[in-house]
Amino acid sequence: MPIMNLANLARDNSQPMAATRSITILGATGSIGASTADLLRANRERFRVEAVSAGRNAAQLAQLARDLGARFAAVADPACYKDLKDALGASGIEAAAGDEALVEAAQRPADWVMAAISGAMGLRPTLAAIERGATVALANKESLVCAGGLFMRRAQATRATVLPVDSEHNAIFQALSSGAHAEVRRIVLTASGGPFRTWSAEAIRAATPEQALRHPNWSMGPKVTVDSATLMNKGLELIEAHHLFGLPSAKIDVLVHPQSAVHGLVEYQDGSVVAQLGAPDMRIPIAHCLAWPQRMEAAVPRLDLAQLGALTFEAPDLTRFPALSLARTALEAGGGAPTVLNAADEVAVAAFLDRRIGFAGIPALVAAVLDAAARQGAMAEPDSVEDAIAVDHNARFIAADLLPEIAANAS
Repeated sequence: MPIMNLANLARDNSQPMAATRSITILGATGSIGASTADLLRANRERFRVEAVSAGRNAAQLAQLARDLGARFAAVADPACYKDLKDALGASGIEAAAGDEALVEAAQRPADWVMAAISGAMGLRPTLAAIERGATVALANKESLVCAGGLFMRRAQATRATVLPVDSEHNAIFQALSSGAHAEVRRIVLTASGGPFRTWSAEAIRAATPEQALRHPNWSMGPKVTVDSATLMNKGLELIEAHHLFGLPSAKIDVLVHPQSAVHGLVEYQDGSVVAQLGAPDMRIPIAHCLAWPQRMEAAVPRLDLAQLGALTFEAPDLTRFPALSLARTALEAGGGAPTVLNAADEVAVAAFLDRRIGFAGIPALVAAVLDAAARQGAMAEPDSVEDAIAVDHNARFIAADLLPEIAANAS
């Protein structure tokens, strides 16, 4: 069900939230999981934690499970099971490990699931939560970028509720409460511009991982931070927005807004433009999703427009930041192109952080993988998670083969 169809519900708080809402956090030790945990600690009377999961950080996961009173904790890496079990000790919290354990965590009887596992590993657990009709707060980009059509079809069939956690999509969700789907002329996602917004093309080509990881406004994981520097993050959000809101590429725009105060805008057919503003703190959209369709108190920084003084906007420079164009091209091509784009970008960013390619090599590798996959005829739209993973794996093999050439030529 496109989130657009839920816009009227978003402004109707006549549906009372359950006295205690049960919560599962998939990807509990990441930045989104940590922000979610902060909100839960401050509102213990409103929420009960059913399950938490992590990749390999057994000690941190066990501590979090104990602190939040979770009933089930799962690590993706089976080698970490003993560490998790030992760290949980006699707490009574059930421990599990492996890919199936992540799916089990998603299938546990929680009302609300934070889907924040990064990468393709999050596909099956997120779909498992959707299949049982849960309310899913979606922070796993890959679910929509790699298999958006599948996920939204299954959400509609199971009557699951999909709530967007990304600040930009959450802003659009909130602004959509002002009108109906047919009245929307376009939506606008904003981008900070990242650390290289004012840099020359030559300086950007020579950028180091340390420079790329110095985001001016947001505190995020390394992959997302580098994607923000290339503007690929905004390209992936274009693809997500298409699936979430049921809008074509032509009705989804991007504006660079360095103050990161306006997170998204919706323009209606009568010329009205409705925007959502807030401090650049992920606890704000998470709190909106946690309490939806109501709102909750959140101890977050308040937006002080007088202190900001000015809000500025500019069109993205697609010459200096070609990743955004690559993503829009993949969206318009459809099929498996977004899945290939995402996989190639993950390989490219990892190679950049490992200093195996330069910054300019990131979009160069993504473009080369898209071209190679198209020549192979490996762009079919995934009809299942297994299909999406197969397209993803094939794109990664292509990227690995092309990496030496890109490293040599895109320095």
